Amino acid sequence: MAKLLIVIPAYNEEASIVQVVEDLIEHYPQYDYVIVNDGSRDHTAALCRRNDFHLIDLPVNLGLAGAFQTGLRYAAENGYDCALQFDADGQHLPRYIAPMLELLEGGADIVIGSRFVTVKKPKSLRMAGSYLISWAIRLTTGKAICDPTSGMRMFNRKMLEEFASNLNYAPEPDTISYLIKNGAVVKELQVEMGERTAGTSYLNFARSVEYMIKMGLSILLIQWFRKRDTLTPYTERSL
Repeated sequence: MAKLLIVIPAYNEEASIVQVVEDLIEHYPQYDYVIVNDGSRDHTAALCRRNDFHLIDLPVNLGLAGAFQTGLRYAAENGYDCALQFDADGQHLPRYIAPMLELLEGGADIVIGSRFVTVKKPKSLRMAGSYLISWAIRLTTGKAICDPTSGMRMFNRKMLEEFASNLNYAPEPDTISYLIKNGAVVKELQVEMGERTAGTSYLNFARSVEYMIKMGLSILLIQWFRKRDTLTPYTERSL
């Protein structure tokens, strides 16, 4: 079995982080994990240290992209074959890790835990942005991605090295679209998402609308001007 690292970016998740990690330790000990505390202002880091969790403690808030890239850099430098982006709020369910890993080992570069492979996406205002992003990805790549905003994503070694080494590789739909355009094989697995166990999501309605518009424009326009470096070996790169 491939050596997998579960990367858990965490920002102000003191109310849920212990439950999420203890569930992984108790029921899924075959997988390694690391929490990347993204400059939290609450007791997230203190709780992780108190429970002797595996922790990378960033002194300032870098945002999801910086925290996730930190985790992937750790994975790349410690010999992991693949890495999983996993939420600290309890919404991602670890029972789907094994089938996602099977798809990755079957030839996928990226596997997305999707809510809408076999379940129809609801036609609601909340999902309008998801429809927009899916349409933009299909228009620019020819590939249908049912749940482009899902944050439960697994990356093989080649992908985690690219994410770890390139500062403009945020774990967002526009980067997934860009990688598809450049030949990455992306597969989706039908999953269920749990409810946030505690705390409040950063994405309120206004921020959600802003995010969807930003992602749509990025996929349709900006991604055409990105440059990809796949020739320089990872070990020779530096952030």
